[in-house]
Amino acid sequence: MESAQAAHQAFLRTKTFGALDGLRALAIFAVVLYHVLEAREGLVGRFYLSVSLFFAISGFLITTLLLRERATTGSISLKGFYARRSLRIFPLYYAVTFLYIVLVFFFEHDMVVRGAFFDNLKYYLTYTSNWFIKLEEGRIIFYFAWSMATEEQFYLMWPFVVRYFKTTWGPVVFMSGMLAVAIFMDWATKTGFLDTRLLWVRILASISVSVCMGCLAAYLTHFSKTFEWTWKVLGQVWSVPVIVVMVFFAIYNHNTPLWISSLLLTAMVIAMCIRPNHVLAPLVDHKWLRYVGSITYGIYLMHMISLNIVRRVVPHNLILYYVLTMLLSVGLATLSYRYFEKPFLKLKNRFDWRDKKPQPAAEPVASTPVSPS
Repeated sequence: MESAQAAHQAFLRTKTFGALDGLRALAIFAVVLYHVLEAREGLVGRFYLSVSLFFAISGFLITTLLLRERATTGSISLKGFYARRSLRIFPLYYAVTFLYIVLVFFFEHDMVVRGAFFDNLKYYLTYTSNWFIKLEEGRIIFYFAWSMATEEQFYLMWPFVVRYFKTTWGPVVFMSGMLAVAIFMDWATKTGFLDTRLLWVRILASISVSVCMGCLAAYLTHFSKTFEWTWKVLGQVWSVPVIVVMVFFAIYNHNTPLWISSLLLTAMVIAMCIRPNHVLAPLVDHKWLRYVGSITYGIYLMHMISLNIVRRVVPHNLILYYVLTMLLSVGLATLSYRYFEKPFLKLKNRFDWRDKKPQPAAEPVASTPVSPS
C-alpha cells in the first residue's frame, strides 16, 4: 500500500495532471449538450454544473501553481503571473469577441437582440458581464461569457492574497470567508431573500463556490500534514469510484444544494490528482479525451457559433446537431490553437519561474510546476 508521504512526493513532482484534461473534456461534452438541447429538466438539465467542475479545476491548478512558485523561488511574481494569464486568455477571447461583433452586425436581424448585444459589449470587453447582464431577460448573444468574467475576477484578486499574506493560514482564512459568502449568496438569491436587481447583490453572488473550494483544495494537497489527512479519505483505492457515484446522484437530484455538488466535484478533482492510478484512469487519461480537454477553452468560446452554423445548414435533428456542433467546435479550436494561440503561448516562456534558483523551503518542492489551463 502506497504511503501518504510517498504519494505526496509523487504529487509534488507531477508536472501535469492528465485526469484533469479528461475531466475537462467530459465537462465540455456536457456543456455543449446542455446548450444544444436547451434542456432545463432531467439529468441534462443539470449539466450546467459542468461549469462548476471547470471552476474547481481552475481554482485548484492556479493555487497549486502559486504555491509551488513560492516554494521554489521564495516568492511569487505577480508580473509573471499576469503576463502568463494574459497571453493564455486574452488573445482568443478578444478575437472571438471581435468575431461576434462582425457576425451580429451583418447577420442579426432582430433589432432588439442586436441592440442589446452592442449595449452589453462594454461588459464583455471588461469581463464584467456577470455583474451587469441579467441572463434571465430574453435572448442574449454571447451570454456564456459570464463564466469567463467570473474566472478573470478570481485571477485578478487571488494572487495578491497568496502573495502578500504573511502566514500560510491567512489566504486559507480569507478564501474560507469568500466561500461562506458565496454559499450564503447562492441561498439568498435563490430564495428571494436578496434582490438580484441590486448591483452589490449580483457582485457578491458572482463569487464562485467551486473556485473557492478548488483554491482551498490546493492548500490541502500542497502541505504534508494536510495531504496526509486528505490521503486517508481521497487517496484510497475506492475513493474515486465512490466519489464519482456520489457526483452522479448529486447532479441527478435537482434539490442538491450547489455547495454539496461543488464539494463533491472538488473532491473528485483532488482524488484523481493525488492517486493517478485510480480505476477510471483508462477513461479520463485516454489520449483523445485528454486532447479534447487540452483545447476546451477554444471549444467553449466557439461552440455557440458552431451550433448556430449547424442549425442553419442541417435539417432539425438534435442528435445530429450535437454531433456536428462538437466536431465543428473541436475543429475550430484545433485550428485556433495551432495557428493563432501557439505564438502567444510561446511568449509565456519569458515569464516562466522554473529556471530561477530554488530557495530553502519548509515543505518539499516540486521539480516542475503544474500547467494550468
